[in-house]
Amino acid sequence: MESGAGRGGVIRAAGPAREDPFASPATLAYHGAMHEPDPEPLRLVLRDEAATRALGRALAIAVPAGTTILLEGPLGAGKTALARAFVQARQGLAGALIEEVPSPSYTLVQSYAAGAEEIWHADLYRLGGAAEVAELGLEAALGRATCLIEWPDRLPAADREGAIAIRLGPDGAGGRWAEVRLPRGLGSLAAPLRATVLPEPAGAAAGTLETADAAAGGEDG
Repeated sequence: MESGAGRGGVIRAAGPAREDPFASPATLAYHGAMHEPDPEPLRLVLRDEAATRALGRALAIAVPAGTTILLEGPLGAGKTALARAFVQARQGLAGALIEEVPSPSYTLVQSYAAGAEEIWHADLYRLGGAAEVAELGLEAALGRATCLIEWPDRLPAADREGAIAIRLGPDGAGGRWAEVRLPRGLGSLAAPLRATVLPEPAGAAAGTLETADAAAGGEDG
């Protein structure tokens, strides 16, 4: 029902004023995040492989489901160790069976369940480019499943947007370093990721990890 004309001949609707949906707290937070500056890269010292696994567990605790994590760095930098720790910690948090997580170097893609969450772990090292990536069905999983992707330079640039990018490398003294680039809107994750010394989850003790390494031929991408 309409009331009479207001000033300037504008017809005003009768009844209570409607809330502007574009002013809701969720919408304002979203647009605020989109206008945040890109967070500064987070640089971490990982003194041994245990610290690399601890970073994987810290990520598992902090990141929301559906996040894509790009793992960069040379062979042996710890990409698979970090991904394994992430998957096992995520399964532990969901109360799911903690599985062995071998390197996907030969299978290219492995998928895991952590409760209702689907986790994809991909190694694109042997792929020649975007056309071969499309054959894996990985693009359909991005944004829907949580994805950990080693050698992400094989992905189309558009598929890397909005992802957490982690570059790992040796420090020359037997340890490793990590540079974590958080996408706009996830800068608040920097603080929890600095706490990289976390306890091993139940079922992912050294014996389990050694078994997984042996099943993968001892590779640690």
